[in-house]
Amino acid sequence: MIQWFGRRYLDLLGSIYIYNEHRGYTAIDRVLDAVRVRSPDDTALIAAIEQHRADERKHYVMFKRWFELRGTRPLSVGRMFGHIDRFIEIMFGRSIDNLDTQEVIDRDELFERMCRVISLTEKRGYKQVEILLGNRFVKSDPALVKIFQIIKKDEPSHWTPYDGWLRDHAKREPKWWERAVDGLIHSELLFIKLPLLFLNPLSKRRTDWADDAEENPDRYSRRPRLPEPTLAEAGLA
Repeated sequence: MIQWFGRRYLDLLGSIYIYNEHRGYTAIDRVLDAVRVRSPDDTALIAAIEQHRADERKHYVMFKRWFELRGTRPLSVGRMFGHIDRFIEIMFGRSIDNLDTQEVIDRDELFERMCRVISLTEKRGYKQVEILLGNRFVKSDPALVKIFQIIKKDEPSHWTPYDGWLRDHAKREPKWWERAVDGLIHSELLFIKLPLLFLNPLSKRRTDWADDAEENPDRYSRRPRLPEPTLAEAGLA
């Protein structure tokens, strides 16, 4: 029973993470579009966001490889399991797919709001990874431990460019209610959506990979910060 529970938990965890990593790097493409128009000469900011995007893509590929080694595919989860999806919907009143990039480019207050949303999401992700690295089921899977160790190493640089932009442009930090929304989204996922998915015997698996239709998903990818032998030892190279 415990073994079944552990396998089911890791299956759901991997499925939610691979969805969020894919959603992350594809959403950052929209942010990059806005930054390149708003601040074409700010090469440092553009490079930092490109690195963020490359890391999210790298994390997606690691989870994809993890599922491949298990001989299966992720469960088919949608945007109701996406932290950034829910945050954008609440803060902008529309989904990521329906977000008007030109409007974000044109209006300072919207770009400022976007920076706060991304920063809070990344900081939440870091805290969650710290918790997962102590989880007994995660610790039973060495490859998954290595993935989360890499994510933990990458994560702090992900909120830096957005916090830096807010600071350099004398914009405010997130207020208590924005932090409360972030906490609510996390609690909603952890205590309502995840248990419902866990207990749903009709959950279906994807029949494809989320990046199958993308023409050049690795266009910003760089070599992982950890050496290749370490990834190979984890069974992910």
